[in-house]
Amino acid sequence: MDRESTRLRPRPYSSRKGALYLRKLNRFLQRWGVLGKARTQILLWYLPLMACSAVITIVAIREKLTDRLEQEVQRSLVQEVAKFRQLSVGRDPATGKPFGDNVEAVLKAFLNSTIPDEGQFFITLSNGQFYRSSPRAVLGDLHKNSALMSRLAQLTRPQQGQLIISPNEALIYIAEPLVKGSNRGVLVLAYSIAREHREVDDVVIVVTEVTIGVLVFASLLAWIAAGRVLAPLQLLAKAARSVSESDLTQRLPVQGNGELARLALTFNQMMDRLQAAFDSQRNFLNDAGHELRTPITIVRGHLELMGDDPEEQRATVELVLDEIDRMSRLVSDLVLLAKAERPDFLQFETVDLSTFTEELFTKITALGDRNWQLDALGQGQVVVDRQRLTQALTNLAQNATQYTEITDTIAFGSSLGENLVRLWLRDTGKGIAPEDQKRIFQRFARGLNSRSVEGTGLGLAIVQAIIEAHNGRVELYSQLDMGATFTIIIPLKPA
Repeated sequence: MDRESTRLRPRPYSSRKGALYLRKLNRFLQRWGVLGKARTQILLWYLPLMACSAVITIVAIREKLTDRLEQEVQRSLVQEVAKFRQLSVGRDPATGKPFGDNVEAVLKAFLNSTIPDEGQFFITLSNGQFYRSSPRAVLGDLHKNSALMSRLAQLTRPQQGQLIISPNEALIYIAEPLVKGSNRGVLVLAYSIAREHREVDDVVIVVTEVTIGVLVFASLLAWIAAGRVLAPLQLLAKAARSVSESDLTQRLPVQGNGELARLALTFNQMMDRLQAAFDSQRNFLNDAGHELRTPITIVRGHLELMGDDPEEQRATVELVLDEIDRMSRLVSDLVLLAKAERPDFLQFETVDLSTFTEELFTKITALGDRNWQLDALGQGQVVVDRQRLTQALTNLAQNATQYTEITDTIAFGSSLGENLVRLWLRDTGKGIAPEDQKRIFQRFARGLNSRSVEGTGLGLAIVQAIIEAHNGRVELYSQLDMGATFTIIIPLKPA
């Protein structure tokens, strides 16, 4: 069948009023200071997307309903045409005789046996002239003298189409020609879809109202959800505002493993680094101020009281030089501890453990006259800072010589296994009291039996700083009068 259709389309909606509302909303948000908030920015992106989705959905629903309406009307008209065709090849219901060449009898029988539904129109044409219609009143161009009727009266094959009567009125029609001998007739079945279009529009209005309500409710939920999601950012801002040199303890709770959780974790790690740097600086200043005050006082006092006697001047100069040397060692140790906090503190290299152990044993045996022993030689390659590790073990050996006698034994050894390197130094000296075993690794801390031993009190603190920089640890086992064993445990390769 030929199809001539022109579909009714909704009028384009003017955007002037919507733009005016958007400008008013923008001024309101700027006035109350919420336009720059992250949750507002999220909502301002969310609303247009949801609004566009809603508009597309509503238009799609209207188009779908209109298509289904037209298909249903088309199906109804096709059924009527099929009924007409069946009637035309049968008998006249009124007489029971065949129709023969009587086209008007077929048309009359159809009109008498079929009652049109609301909005339906049946028009019949016989031999190029208007014959009858049901109902009698017809719409627009369906009247008997119209150009459309004149054209349809000449049809020789079926035709269907859509006729626009007014902006709010349209007709779908099917024209079915009937030829019997020299007689020709045409049955025109038309259906007004204005009422159905109004029903579709009513449905679309309801859908639009519901969609607007859902959009408002969803926006409220989005506003609340955005606030909850962005709560860690508010905590981050609050914590950042509260950070000061005197308070670096602010940390954020880390929940989950998303982007905000990683942001909170990064902030906490940054605060840890800041706190470590400030603590290191504060400790350096406190330690330097505390430990340098005494030698400076001694030097100043002796210089102020120094007389003219050459012997007295010589003794004062020796004392001052000795205190200066002690201050120099102290400052060097403090600077080393401060450098231990820096990422470039260590310079790694691959070292043969066996050779390194032998070289180090040779060096520490020169520290004092003791019974030196080499317990074991680890076999394998390790990645360490040779100089720093030598410094740490030398400090342990120096301590061992200070707390042992000539007859005591000091043993050194190394081993490698389970991706860990162990280096130990043991002695048979005085030992360390249990209450001192953790405290002696602190800066300027000394054991109870070390009052007569010279030193800055930073040796073990330096050892621990070097080993911790290697991601290792120092273990101590000791009993009073039974010696002590210091074991350094570090990874085979740096992390």
